[in-house]
Amino acid sequence: MTDVSTAVAGDLSSLATYREVVQQPVVWREAAGLLADRADEVAKFLDPLLAQPELRIVLTGAGTSAFAGEILAPALSRALHRRVDAVATTDIVSNPREMFAEDVPTLLVSFARSGESPESVAATQLATQCLRSVHQLVITCNADGRLAREHQQADESLVLLMPSATNDRGFAMTSSFTSMVLTAWLALAPAQDAALAERLAEAAEQVLARSDELTRLTAGGYDRVVYLGSGPLGGLARESALKLLELTAGAVVSYYDTALGFRHGPKAVLKEGTLAVVYLSNDTYTRQYDLDIAEELRTAIGAENVLVIGAGSSNGGPETWRIDGLSDVDDAALALPFVVIAQLLALRFSIQLGRTPDNPFPDGEVNRVVQGVTIHPLPR
Repeated sequence: MTDVSTAVAGDLSSLATYREVVQQPVVWREAAGLLADRADEVAKFLDPLLAQPELRIVLTGAGTSAFAGEILAPALSRALHRRVDAVATTDIVSNPREMFAEDVPTLLVSFARSGESPESVAATQLATQCLRSVHQLVITCNADGRLAREHQQADESLVLLMPSATNDRGFAMTSSFTSMVLTAWLALAPAQDAALAERLAEAAEQVLARSDELTRLTAGGYDRVVYLGSGPLGGLARESALKLLELTAGAVVSYYDTALGFRHGPKAVLKEGTLAVVYLSNDTYTRQYDLDIAEELRTAIGAENVLVIGAGSSNGGPETWRIDGLSDVDDAALALPFVVIAQLLALRFSIQLGRTPDNPFPDGEVNRVVQGVTIHPLPR
């Protein structure tokens, strides 16, 4: 049987994408270990920068790598009490003078699976061209990628390599994305619990053990899925929507928004055949708004069509999918086991539709590493 027909028959192990999803608990532990081994080097690089009150931190990447920054930026702003911006490389490359309009000391944090995307390299070069004081932290899964090679020995740069297995072979970023988010959070957020990576890995193992529960949803005839989240989980909603769009090659339409923003027009997307996924924040204030929209959606489209994901206590709560043991962690960390659910959901939708998850665009309309981009020189 082909990989897809084998997967439809129930054996997902033939798919690289599936293997890369289920390896995440293992590679998260490995990524945390790699960072711990370089703790002194990382501190030597970051501590003087973070001591500068005027330092601007810019988190950048393209596509899924950009959404890593969208998850981390609000959480890091709160943790570091400073300005942290998520700016896609695609925005930096097309509008560098606007993105770097303030010539202040800047730490550019680049996320890249392959490090071969034209915009990834160009963004780091444009930062140097536009700013008088810029340091570069490169977080990548490919030691042989151009981004890693150019910054490995560069002054004022530090390259953090992820475990080699995270350089995903599948089309969609899964373990690459989560490992980079975890590494950046552990490296940049102060006073992190040394056991956090282990707790997150155990939570992901909870999710994987329950993955068959998603079968009902993917066989339910849905042709559109809405993901909603607040704060850092807004970036997670965006990544979740992209994962579904990628792996189904657009056959299932996906949409993302914030809990409050959804009512301001985008709610018009709801119709018969819509599945809504609501991510609940661990912040008790923010969570109130997530609960409000979840209840509103249950009324609008039926509770059976609303998947509410949270990390509430074992004493009961509104979640239809509760992850135990993480009710005290920041939303940026909570996003990691949450996104495993979205990855599995996208994978199962893809298989249900007879797609090829490892290569959902066999004709090459969309590529694993973006092609066709011309980087134009920035006039002096």
